[in-house]
Amino acid sequence: MADLKTKINDAGVVDFLNKLEDKKKREDSIKIIDMIKKITKAEPRMWNSSTMGFGTHRYEIKSGIEVELFLIGFSPRKHDLSIYIMSYFPKYSSLMNKLGKYKTGNSCLYIKKLEDIDQSVLKQLITESVKYLSNEK
Repeated sequence: MADLKTKINDAGVVDFLNKLEDKKKREDSIKIIDMIKKITKAEPRMWNSSTMGFGTHRYEIKSGIEVELFLIGFSPRKHDLSIYIMSYFPKYSSLMNKLGKYKTGNSCLYIKKLEDIDQSVLKQLITESVKYLSNEK
């Protein structure tokens, strides 16, 4: 298995959240974390200095190498709340059309604040991604 820079570590999620200076970002982060915990039935773990991961999953990257990463990830970044949907977005175009105001990267959903999106659609998106990855062979 390949060695990644992003790995589970022993840093505390609560300690990390308590260091967030923006009260609104901290409140939104707690809501997102609670949502992901209910869906994945996994406690968040820090995977680097600012990313929380829920569960684990083995992925095959383009080179054919297998890596272990989180099932769903979350990071309250400086400008955005970043949710890592590891099964990628093209599978979910109908949900993405209903989500609200957001941007995406390869596997990252960027939102400014929870009020910008339909939280029930976000819940569906995360649920579908977890189901898809959990049923992969």
